[in-house]
Amino acid sequence: MSDASNAGTGPESLHARLGSEPFWAIARAFYARIEAHPRLRPMFPQELDEAIRNQAEFLIQYFGGPTAYNARKGHPRLRMRHMPFRIGLQERNDWVEVMRAALEDAAIPQAERPAMMAYFERAATVLMNSDT
Repeated sequence: MSDASNAGTGPESLHARLGSEPFWAIARAFYARIEAHPRLRPMFPQELDEAIRNQAEFLIQYFGGPTAYNARKGHPRLRMRHMPFRIGLQERNDWVEVMRAALEDAAIPQAERPAMMAYFERAATVLMNSDT
């Protein structure tokens, strides 16, 4: 999961094109939607400020920006961090749809969305740990 098209650290990275603020906007929009989602909300902590920070910093880093996430949290270890939660096909699909809507809410340019969604769909699939 370490590579996504246009996600590198060079001048063509998504972060180089967008800057950091859009990734914060994605995280805020994502968690605003999670707040009201009946299946996904129980998987997240009651207080979401830290989750927003974690997601924003992770996305900034993944898509070619500064490595504040690793400096603060260490290696992402996404599979390990998500293992306590049952993630089946329904949860995976719900998460992908919430993320797709968050990109819309955050007004991410259409040209940038395919690379982001390709990563989100792959990552969501890798995090599945249940057949039900």
